[in-house]
Amino acid sequence: MSVANELDKFGKYVKQQAKSNLSKRKKKDTGKLYDGISYKVTESNNTTTLTFDFGSANDYWEFVDEGVKGAKSSAKAPLSPFKFGSGTGKKGGLTNGVNGWVTRKRIQFKDRRTGKFLSYKSTAFLIMRSIWNKGLETTYFFTKPFEQAFQRLPEDVYMAYSLEVDEKIKIALKL
Repeated sequence: MSVANELDKFGKYVKQQAKSNLSKRKKKDTGKLYDGISYKVTESNNTTTLTFDFGSANDYWEFVDEGVKGAKSSAKAPLSPFKFGSGTGKKGGLTNGVNGWVTRKRIQFKDRRTGKFLSYKSTAFLIMRSIWNKGLETTYFFTKPFEQAFQRLPEDVYMAYSLEVDEKIKIALKL
C-alpha cells in the first residue's frame, strides 16, 4: 500500500462515479465532458500529486457541476457562484451551445397560431431565453463523488504514508 496507490484508487473512483452521474442525469450529449474526464497521479521527490482534467470540456465542466443562476431566478442553482448576465462569462457560449444542441437533437417547436414548425434558430432562441432567465440546474456530478471519496481518503492515505515512511526508515537504518 502506497500513497500513489491510494490516490490512484481515489481518482479511479471519482472518475467512474462522475461518468455514472453524467449518464444518469442525461448530460452526455456530445460526449466531450464524459470522455474528457481523466486523472493523473504524479510522484516526484517527496510529493505525490493527483490532478483531474476534463479535456476539451475544461471551459464548461464547472457550469454543469455547480449550475448557473438565471438572470431573473436562482431557484435551479441557488448556491452557484455563476450567474447569467453578470458580464464575466464567455460571449456567445450559451448561444452556440444551444444552437448546436437543438440542431443535433432535431428539436423544433410549433407555432401555436399556425401549427407550423419553427426554425431551429427560433427554437434555440426560445430555449436559450428560458435558460438565461431561469438558469441551469446544479448536478454536482463531480463534486459529490469527490467529497465522498475524500471523506474516506485521510485514513487510507495516512496508513499508506505511514507504511511508506516506516519502510524508508528501515532501509535507512538497514534493519
